[in-house]
Amino acid sequence: MIVTIVALACVTFATRYLFLAKNLPFTIGPRFQRLLSFSAPCVLTAIWVPIVFMPNGEFVTELNNPYLLGALAAVFLAFKFKNLYLTTFGSLIVFYLFF
Repeated sequence: MIVTIVALACVTFATRYLFLAKNLPFTIGPRFQRLLSFSAPCVLTAIWVPIVFMPNGEFVTELNNPYLLGALAAVFLAFKFKNLYLTTFGSLIVFYLFF
């Protein structure tokens, strides 16, 4: 088991090092950089969509879903005020009010 963990740590380090080391003669092209710019939104979407729309393991779209109401509040607050703290705490308050 420890061999597997060390091997995976080496693979993870190697893949990160190739992209971050400045002294390697390896550069990423602009098309690949553009492609990589989509990875963070894709990962975050894969995390929040099941939480919001499937809180109990089944698809829920009713408006009495506190997860959906909190997410809608977060979207509204983020676009309206562009303040991270206000968005976070405002959506948490909406979530807990309807939970």
